[in-house]
Amino acid sequence: MSTLPLRVLHVAVSDQFAGVEQFVLRLATTQARDGHQVWVAGGDPAVLAEPLRSAGVHFAPAPDIRTAVRAIRATDVDVVNSHMTAADIAAVTARALGPGDPAIVSTRHFALRRGTRGPALLYRGVERMLDAEIAISTAVARAIGVPSTVVHSGVDTPAPRRGRRERTVLMAQRLELEKCTDVGIRAFVASGIAEHGWRLQIAGVGAEEPRLRELVDHLDAAASVEFVGFRRDLPERMSAAGILLAPTPNEGLGLTVLEAMASGLPVVAADAGGHTDLLADVDGARLFAPDDADDAADQLRELAGDRRGRARLAAAQRHRQEQHFTLRTQANATELVYRQAIESRMRRG
Repeated sequence: MSTLPLRVLHVAVSDQFAGVEQFVLRLATTQARDGHQVWVAGGDPAVLAEPLRSAGVHFAPAPDIRTAVRAIRATDVDVVNSHMTAADIAAVTARALGPGDPAIVSTRHFALRRGTRGPALLYRGVERMLDAEIAISTAVARAIGVPSTVVHSGVDTPAPRRGRRERTVLMAQRLELEKCTDVGIRAFVASGIAEHGWRLQIAGVGAEEPRLRELVDHLDAAASVEFVGFRRDLPERMSAAGILLAPTPNEGLGLTVLEAMASGLPVVAADAGGHTDLLADVDGARLFAPDDADDAADQLRELAGDRRGRARLAAAQRHRQEQHFTLRTQANATELVYRQAIESRMRRG
C-alpha cells in the first residue's frame, strides 16, 4: 500500500459551525500537519476560513448541494471525505459529472440510517456509489445498516489543570428536544446539591430555550440555574467546572464528553449511544439510565459529595482518552480507510 501524501477534500454541506464542522476542522488540520494536501468545502466561513488557512488547508464555502458539487469538481483529489447525507449526494453527483474519479469515503456522525428523514430509495442508491464508510462509534456502526469501519473521534490532551474546581455542573449542548436538556435540569434540581453551593450552567442555544426557562421557573430553581448562551470559551469553562452533565441519549459519540475527559472534568452521562463507547470501560464511570432524571440525580449527588471520588474519576477518564481517543489515533485510522478505498476503486476501474 502506498505511503505517498494524499490529496483529501472534506465536504459538509453547511454554513454552520457545530459538532460535525468542528470534527472536520480538527481532522483536516491534523492531516495537513501530516503532509497531506487538504481542502475543506462547507461550514461557517467566519469560523473556519482563518484557522484552516493558517494550517495550510484550502477552504471554500458550500452552503448547499449545488455549490458543494462545484467545489468538488473544481478540486483534483484522491479522496472525497463526505460528512452527512447532503455531502454524500454532492460527492457522488460530482464524480458522475466528472472530470475526476476520486474515492468517496463517507463519515457517519449520527446513529441513523439514511432515509430515516428523507427519500429512502435515493439514499440506497447513494450508498451503493460510496467506496467506504466510517462510523464514529460502535453505536453509529450498529444503527446505519451498512458495512463501516469504526474510527473514534480524537482530541488533543491539554496540560493538567491545577487548583480546586468550582462547584459548577456544566451542560454544554444545543437546546433542542433530542438533547434532553430538561432531563438534566430535573436531575440537578432533584439532586439537592444546590443547597451545598452547586450551580448549574447551561451553555448553548436552540428552540427549546423558552420551554427550558419555564421549567426552571416551575421548579423554583432560577437562583441556581444559569443560561449562558452559545460559548466560544468552553475549554476555559470546562477547566473551571466541577462536573459535566451529559443527558443526551443518542449522541453519535459525544464530543463534549470527550473534551471533558481530556480536560480532567468528571462526567455524569446517559448510558447510551457514543457515551457508552467513551465511558463504559472507565473505572467508576457515572452513567445513568437514559431519560431517568432520578438516576441522574443520584449520580450527581454522590459525585458532588465526594471530592476525592471526582478526582479519581477525572484521572481515569483522562487516562482512557489518552489511550484510545487522540487525534493521532483518529488520523492514522482514517488514512488507512482512505488508502484501502483508493486501492479498491483502482482495482475495480
